[in-house]
Amino acid sequence: MALAITKTSLFMKTYNKLYPQIYSFSNLILAWKKARKHKTKKDYVVEFESKIKENLVSLYRDLKNETYFPEKLNVFILRDPKTRKISKSTFRDRIVHHAVCNIIEPIFDKRFIYDCCANRKGKSNLFALKRFCKFKREVSKNGKLNGILNNNQISGYCLKADIRHYFEEVNHGILINILKRKICDEKTINLINKILRNYPNKEKGMPLGNLTSQFFANVYLNELDYFVKYKLRAKYYIRYVDDFVILHNSKRQLEIWKVEIDKFLRQELKLELHKDKSRIIPLSKGVDFVGFKNFYYFRLLRKRNVKKMLMKIKLFKEGLLPHEKLLESFQGWNAYAKWANSYKLREKLLNLIEKPVSKI
Repeated sequence: MALAITKTSLFMKTYNKLYPQIYSFSNLILAWKKARKHKTKKDYVVEFESKIKENLVSLYRDLKNETYFPEKLNVFILRDPKTRKISKSTFRDRIVHHAVCNIIEPIFDKRFIYDCCANRKGKSNLFALKRFCKFKREVSKNGKLNGILNNNQISGYCLKADIRHYFEEVNHGILINILKRKICDEKTINLINKILRNYPNKEKGMPLGNLTSQFFANVYLNELDYFVKYKLRAKYYIRYVDDFVILHNSKRQLEIWKVEIDKFLRQELKLELHKDKSRIIPLSKGVDFVGFKNFYYFRLLRKRNVKKMLMKIKLFKEGLLPHEKLLESFQGWNAYAKWANSYKLREKLLNLIEKPVSKI
């Protein structure tokens, strides 16, 4: 009984008087430190910090007096390998984003399901990968099943789904209503509205690249998480941003859930599943999730991740990429690639760094 009361109070509790916490000078200093992390040599950081006291005091006053408005976004195209439109906020606005998330993120994070894996402390794509491996073993009952064709057929299926144009389709009105369930502070909601509306479409969409967009993405799709976990009662569900998987031993059950999920997304969140990227896959065929092709007994890197590293090596050979930058990239890629069965591949790429470009 006590446990039930505790859970109810957790979900029913609301918060007010958050706005003074957001613009407090101590929170702005913390937000500034987070915004500058790993970017201390950037021109825009150096410029802001050349008058750090004046700039932070000015920001404090603008927020306190509710005269703060975000500056125009810097929009550019990134091809890596997908073509994405990235909208970059000014450094001053990024400090505000951190200031907002510092205060309201802890309120919502405790409501997120355990297997919501992106943009959360202690969670990552590798956390999602480990959970997927655990789930596939449980669904397939640890692997072997005597099949018609051979005696090593892996049982079980995976609904691998993607939400179509997710960041472009997030409805501001629905998001604000979700936030208002916990935040009863008009000034905080007004500030969030200003951040959301600093986008070409004033009714929907969030800029890729903003910290607030990453956080609001989880808040918005927490509605889907609860629907899948507590309405459909799907046990083996993992979501990473707008990609999610559900594992089950019945293909028919996954087909039913896929229809119900698409209906829920359309009716409640004004979203829809990507038709080409949402399908049911036998676990024996391997599932592409969080950067790896996951088979039962092994996992492979995506081909485009290998091609990307090869391209950097080629640029280095042509004198277009400094040796330090190449090593930095390779070290990061190597740490990531270790999670796949890739020993020979990593050794090959390491050797290529010392070989002529014609050998690549």
